[in-house]
Amino acid sequence: MDHVYFDHNATTPIDDKVLEAMMPYLRGSYGNASSRHELGTVARKAVNVAREQVAALVKVQPAQVIFVSGGTEANNFFIKGAAGYLKPAQIAVSAVEHPCVAKPAQDLARQGWKLRRLAVGPDGRADLADVDEALKEPTGIVSLMLANNETGVIEPVTEVAERARRAKAWMHTDAVQALGKIAVDFDALGAHAMTLSAHKLYGPKGAGALVMDKRLQLRPLIHGGGHEQGLRSGTENVPAIVGFGAACELAASRLEMIGPRLEKLRGRLEQGLRALGAAIFAAHAPRLPNTTYFAFKGVVGETLVIELDKAGFAVAPGAACSSANPEPSATLLAMSVEADIAQGAVRLSLGVGNTHQEVDEFLLALKAVLSRLKGLTAMAV
Repeated sequence: MDHVYFDHNATTPIDDKVLEAMMPYLRGSYGNASSRHELGTVARKAVNVAREQVAALVKVQPAQVIFVSGGTEANNFFIKGAAGYLKPAQIAVSAVEHPCVAKPAQDLARQGWKLRRLAVGPDGRADLADVDEALKEPTGIVSLMLANNETGVIEPVTEVAERARRAKAWMHTDAVQALGKIAVDFDALGAHAMTLSAHKLYGPKGAGALVMDKRLQLRPLIHGGGHEQGLRSGTENVPAIVGFGAACELAASRLEMIGPRLEKLRGRLEQGLRALGAAIFAAHAPRLPNTTYFAFKGVVGETLVIELDKAGFAVAPGAACSSANPEPSATLLAMSVEADIAQGAVRLSLGVGNTHQEVDEFLLALKAVLSRLKGLTAMAV
């Protein structure tokens, strides 16, 4: 059965134009980008073009883009690489960070650093008063994601970065979910470093980048051949890097169109969800235009996801990386959502190919699933 795909925050399909750009480097142009012969030179030129394309989307110089294997590596690279240059102090990360930020921060806490989790309000946005309180202590690193992967909430990165810089701390933002959905300007955000990933904007899995302030020094995680300015050794994944660049160029060309269209589609979706009695999390906060996070009281999110999958709709119980964890979403708990409501959370994330008809069909299927689940509950009682 063909599924309607509503899980674009987990990953996106590779766009045909991106795949077309990648194909030559999967076949004939297979050279190692570090080789001196013609095939190697062709590969190196392709990597250089991709670096320019990624840099252009976030308004930086190509030399500021360090290619890595994805967002998880980039986040670990910054946190551990920064800690390798700084004296142990406080590391402050928001309470709603992705595990690939939260867990490296926890690891530093076992190495003499003091971990401070920054509070968020009921709308999921970082509490600036708590940031001010946290930065009263000597702080080396601050990390706040640009947009949350579950709620879609856009965080006040610029305001936090201003505070971090005044406190002489290094500021990092994970912009993986934001890239391609909203405009991302590295310098305007004020961060020292920013994480990106290809597979969230119709590019391939296995390619990402850490964008860095030119003055930043990090200790490499991976040593070897001195690739990527000596910061990330390893033979470049040329096809994936080329795809990353092509995806960024494509995103730049349709950014002004995609936001309003997806926001209108989400409005239609959320109107229907409210009519069915859903609670929509962070509904009044600034959010990514494609993301809605909701729950029905008394309905377990995992159960709802499974039933919707049977009906032909791919949605997620929160973040894909946490799907094996039966506990309520840590993001929602940080937002002071009651555990029984948080247990029912379902995330729906729209993509460029989704239509009004698919949303309407989803709402009809959801209504039928809810009716069946409530009927089963009544029978059990």
